[in-house]
Order: sequence, then structure tokens, then C-alpha cells
Amino acid sequence: MRALFARHALLPDGWQRDVLLEWDAQGDLTRVDAQAAPPLGVARADYVLPGMVNLHSHAFQRALGGLTERAGEGPDSFWTWRDLMYRFAARITPEQIEAIAAQLFVECLRHGYTSLCEFHYLQRGPDGKAYARPAETAERVAAAGHATGMGLTLLPVLYSHAGFGEQPLRPEQRRFRTGVDDILRIVEALQPLRGGQLEVGAAPHSLRAASIAQVRELAAGLPAGRPLHIHIAEQMPEVEQSIAFSGRRPVEYLVEQVGLDERWCLVHATHLNDAEVAAIAKSGAVAGLCPTTEANLGDGLFPLQAYIELGGRFGIGSDSHVSQSPVEELRWLEYGQRLVHQRRNIAFTRQQRDVGQYLWQTALRGGAQAAGRKVGALAQGLRADLLVLDGSHPNLDGVGDEDVLGRFLFCGNDNLVRDVLCGGRWVVQGGRHVAQEAVTQRYRQALNELREVSQ
Repeated sequence: MRALFARHALLPDGWQRDVLLEWDAQGDLTRVDAQAAPPLGVARADYVLPGMVNLHSHAFQRALGGLTERAGEGPDSFWTWRDLMYRFAARITPEQIEAIAAQLFVECLRHGYTSLCEFHYLQRGPDGKAYARPAETAERVAAAGHATGMGLTLLPVLYSHAGFGEQPLRPEQRRFRTGVDDILRIVEALQPLRGGQLEVGAAPHSLRAASIAQVRELAAGLPAGRPLHIHIAEQMPEVEQSIAFSGRRPVEYLVEQVGLDERWCLVHATHLNDAEVAAIAKSGAVAGLCPTTEANLGDGLFPLQAYIELGGRFGIGSDSHVSQSPVEELRWLEYGQRLVHQRRNIAFTRQQRDVGQYLWQTALRGGAQAAGRKVGALAQGLRADLLVLDGSHPNLDGVGDEDVLGRFLFCGNDNLVRDVLCGGRWVVQGGRHVAQEAVTQRYRQALNELREVSQ
């Protein structure tokens, strides 16, 4: 039976009790009734949350996690990490991309992500030549999503230049090379895969890798309403290069030359001035924040408090996948601000003073917008994406509704996610993914193959 009775469920207007949830064969919620009588024969749960959206992912980088934590001869930074990532990306095959993506999706689902936006820029073969099928590698990511049950937004990446001023690509960037026509062909090739569990948008990699003219052309050529994502202002050298080239900071330059609206997700947007913070908030675009990766790479901290005060929209992503947990992303989003401001409880508004609930629901709304899919809440007509928390865990023992998210996000390191429903399909039960063993076996095989190539 496609139904679940929740003793406590987080609905768009807050926690409700005795909630009956039903969904159809297509994976959409058809009924969400609070204060319902518990029907016979329907599974029950103590605490149910809408599944989180991961709005920024480079799936292949999951296999690189933990392998770059060794100091070099000089200062290490994003740029030295990037050189190591390039060497790894040069060797990976489409089959390995699929195996690594599937492992990542299993881990993300087990920790509470039910949607993921894949910022996908490995489009060509190791020699830089195009595959016979223009969407070969993107289709591999889609196959991993289908096999594991992860809801996806595929974002093939426009990557034409090595730096501002249309600098030619370096040899190690040859696998990423695309023009606007290439991306639109990939988008068209992925059209048959679109449906309830998969959307297709596009992503200019950055203002370093795509010219303003290309960004405009791509935005105009993409079908109406499709999401557009871009890396922006992640590192201070990027800001300095933008100023040297255009006389404008990256966000200023994008706003002035292209404009922003609700289609856009600005990933990182770490280094902003006050005018840029206000411009993003006013535009209705989403700031895509990836605290664990931004910390791992030494990027910096997004000005969250000022952005919240202006009503800005944001979501979270796991980017390079040094973590696969939305709990960790949201925890460190808040904790980073506490360290900057030297006080507690930063992420809240007058209307919602519970930090945990504010973070979860705001990240859901921003993530759903960035994904361009019918997700982000337990509501009729949206996807049946939900998490069942382990009501027997000591962290949830005897807590009231108002404290569930505080316990979930800010107490301990045990994974409290017990079961996960994604697109109406139970993909995690009792803390284990239903295909976990087979997926992990293929992942280990892919890693062994990559090690052999590197030796």
C-alpha cells in the first residue's frame, strides 16, 4: 500500500500530528492529511521530514575524498587542490563515472538527501575527443540515479576557457571543453530522460570558463524555465582576476551584463560586497552554499546573516563530497557564522526563531527552486520524498516537536535517518540502501581500476 501514517510530520506550515501520507504509482503525493485517524494496515512512523535537496554535486570527486590532505612545499589552496583533481579526472572512464556516482547517491540517500543537482563537466574522453553519444557521461550519471532511486537535475557544463579574457584551455582541461552548441545538443539528447525523477538544465562553469556572450547565448537557448547554475566568487583570486579584466567583481559583472532571476543558482558566492549581497537577494536567485567543501578548500564564509536579513534564498550542496550529510552541511553553515560573529543562533527570522527548523525548511525551498523539480515539502502534488527518523534513538527520546530538528542537526554524530522514500520508492530501510552491496562492489572495482592506471 502506498501510504504512511506519521505520528509527527514536518509540513510546510510546521510540525503536525497524526499525518496520513499517500502517493501514486508515479511517485507523487496524492494526500497529506493532518489530525487523521490511523488506518488499518498502513505502516507507521514516529517522525517524518521532507527529504533534503543537494543543489551542487560533482559526483566523480567522491572518489577523491581524503586523498588531497597532504601539505605541499608551498601554501596549499583551492588552486593546488584543483591541479590534483585534474590529474584524477584525466583517467576516469564513463563506466567508472557511473559506479562512483551510484556509490555517492547511496550514501547521500542514506543520510537524507533525496534530490541532487549534478554540475557535470566531464563531457569528453581522456584524449579530449567527443564521445559518439554527446551525452554519454551525463547518461551514465542518470543511470546511477535510476539504479539507486536518487532524484536528479542534470546540469551539463559550459566550459570553454581557462580564465577571464577567453584564455585558451590548458591540456589538463581538454575533457571539459564545450561550447554553447555542445551543451544545447547534450540538453536535447537528455530530453527523453526527463520526468518526475529527472530534470535537465545547464551550467556555465564560471565567468572564468565561459564568456559573458556565451552565458547570454546559453541562457537564451535553454528551454524556458530550466535551471541555470554557475560557480561564482569562490576564491579571492577569482574576484581579483574579474576586477582586472572587467572592472567589476564577479557578481557585479554577472548582474550588470546578464541579469539574475529565479532560474539562477549562484554556487559559493563566498566573497561578496554589500551591494552584491543585496543584488542576489533582490533577484530571487538562490545562493548555493557548500560549507564542508568551502571549508575543505579554504574558500571562506558566505555572509549569511546579512543575506537572511534581506530575505535571500539559499540551499545546500555537498560539492566535492568530503561529506554526504545534509546534517553536517547545515550544522557548519550555522557554526561558521557563530565563529565569525562570536555569538549563538544566527540563522533565524522573526517568523521562525527555531534555528534547526529554519535551516531545514529554508534550504528545502531554495534547493527545490534550484533543482527545478516538484520537491521540497510534504504537500499534495509534490514528489513523495521523505525521511523517517529513528524514533527509538536516545537523541529523540521524549522530545517535543519543537526540538526534533535541533536534536537532528545539532546533537551527536549518529545518523538518525532510518528509512527513505524517494519518488514513491523505499530506497533505504533500516539505515541500509536496498542496493548497497551491489553498488559498493562496483565502486570498489572502479577504484581498483583507477589505482592500477595511476601506478
